[in-house]
Amino acid sequence: MAFPEGLQIPGFEPRIGRSVSLDHAAQMLGVSRRTIYNRIRDGRLQTIRTLGGSQRVLLDSVQDDSAAAAAQARS
Repeated sequence: MAFPEGLQIPGFEPRIGRSVSLDHAAQMLGVSRRTIYNRIRDGRLQTIRTLGGSQRVLLDSVQDDSAAAAAQARS
């Protein structure tokens, strides 16, 4: 599985259904942690809760959000 342009992370190969921490999602998208929370609230990013109660962002939604932002930038 390849990342959209700009999301290449050496040595990192995601698996289907994989999730990342909020901080990692922010780093991947080049935004702040607060922006990640806003995008979760707005429905742009999908999350799961771990058994310990931590919130994690689904990698597919990070990629979808990045692609949507890139398409919007081209418009």
